[in-house]
Amino acid sequence: MFQPLTTGALENLNLAQQTVTKEDFESLLMDSFVDNEPLEGTVVKGKVVAIEKDLAIIDVGLKTEGRVALKEFGQAGRDGTISVGSEVEVYVDRVENAMGEAVLSREKARREESWVKLEELYNKNERVEGVIFNQVKGGFTVDLEGAVAFLPRSQVDIRPIRDIGPLMNVPQPFQILKMDKRRGNIVVSRRAILEESRAEQRSEIVQQLEEGQVVDGVVKNITDYGAFVDLGGIDGLLHVTDIAWRRVNHPSEVLSIGETIKVQIVRINHESHRISLGMKQLQADPWEGIEAKYPIGAKFTGRVTNITDYGAFVELEPGIEGLIHVSEMSWTKKNVHPGKIVSTSQEVDVVVLEVDSDKRRISLGLKQTLQNPWEAFAEKYPSGSVVEGEVKNKTEFGLFIGLDGDVDGMVHLSDLDWQKPGEQALDDYNRGDIVQAKVLDVDVDKERISLGIKQLAAGDLTDSGGDGVKKGSVVTGTVTEVNDGGIEVKIADSEMTAFIRRADLSRDRNDQRPERFSKGEKVDARVTQYDRKTGRIQLSIKALEIAEEKEAVAAYGSSDSGASLGDILGAALKDREQK
Repeated sequence: MFQPLTTGALENLNLAQQTVTKEDFESLLMDSFVDNEPLEGTVVKGKVVAIEKDLAIIDVGLKTEGRVALKEFGQAGRDGTISVGSEVEVYVDRVENAMGEAVLSREKARREESWVKLEELYNKNERVEGVIFNQVKGGFTVDLEGAVAFLPRSQVDIRPIRDIGPLMNVPQPFQILKMDKRRGNIVVSRRAILEESRAEQRSEIVQQLEEGQVVDGVVKNITDYGAFVDLGGIDGLLHVTDIAWRRVNHPSEVLSIGETIKVQIVRINHESHRISLGMKQLQADPWEGIEAKYPIGAKFTGRVTNITDYGAFVELEPGIEGLIHVSEMSWTKKNVHPGKIVSTSQEVDVVVLEVDSDKRRISLGLKQTLQNPWEAFAEKYPSGSVVEGEVKNKTEFGLFIGLDGDVDGMVHLSDLDWQKPGEQALDDYNRGDIVQAKVLDVDVDKERISLGIKQLAAGDLTDSGGDGVKKGSVVTGTVTEVNDGGIEVKIADSEMTAFIRRADLSRDRNDQRPERFSKGEKVDARVTQYDRKTGRIQLSIKALEIAEEKEAVAAYGSSDSGASLGDILGAALKDREQK
């Protein structure tokens, strides 16, 4: 945009028009534009022509001088003092204001100079020097030799600091993070300088350290997972599991901030400069020779240190802990939380079940310190004894009776009643009923107690002394019930019933089908087991068929002599029918 010509320039042009040609006029016009080239927004050199009170009068070659406050020359003492005749650089804000004076600024000139220098340093990623001189929202303002930059609070130091006072008005290095000249924004960081210096220092210290070296350190910070220890310019992590051989729930139980401790360097990562420390490594390993110290089967006393869903940890000595699995806590309480059996800090007697020195594990048992309740029951109530208890549970296959010693016994459907089918007899009982039963069998290994209610009633084979009934004898029975598992039969000339399992229905696998029998059908079976005391009897059609086949082969010849098995069995069947 063209600038308007001054009055003197117009007079010169009028004289020139009377004496020069058209070409000369154009040349004079262009010279006039050059002489009046715009100066606003630029930095120019000027001369101090006078000093009035707190203002300096400066001539920059315009038709009028400009005034600049003296305080703009002495900021931070960088420019020193000025006097009449001094040459200075100033920024031309306006060529002429309403009062006809030039509007100049030394501060803006310095800012322009600083921007040029700062841009060069920013592009080279070099440090700049500045002074923190004011606090603003979110951070502080920094004077970078005339240019004002913003220092975010998070970039002041590596760690948050409470008192910024010692850092104010002190020249110090900064790193430029961002520059935007159009908006006049500069963001700097003091933290980046500290981290760079710290990284160099850490690198030097790490080079001097070796794994296995024992050094002194000061506890700097404590967390839930460990403690940070200052090794003289670099921090190392002392993990909670490396503080002591024993269980440490929180580092503050052993350490305190500011305490000087001896630690061993466990691992060094030279790339990330991370150092892992240990205290327990300076003590003897209590797991050495652990098998001899804690032999399997030995009984010890320990203290419960921790309880989990799957068991409880017991400290046998400092640094040695064993686990009582929930399955080894009680003989009878199977589905209960360990916290309902033991409590933290409780002294308990335990038995060593297994020791693994490689994995540093000891398996302990709590229930093994007490007598097996099934063994105790078997001693107190041998087979044939009569017991009394409460019906604890009722299932589709029988009743569970609560007995002495906090154990349960089961009455199978087939042992409820001599005359009624099992499912029908089951309806006569409810939870909470007090019933009597006879002990039929106690299996200590499988933790099972078999009971019978029908064995207390009259009408079984024991009433007649069991005449003709013994293991290996053949009895005839009537089918009273058929289900998927087998058939239930009532033995002739008695009220006694027995259950023949599917696998005992026939020698031929294809005929081991309960559905081929019907209610009321008579069957012969062999007695495979009979307990006179309990009245329990087991029958097998399969055993009878095998025995008959052996007898037939013995009586009517063998297949080796030329007779087929069909001929032999046929002869035996014919002889049996004739008899």
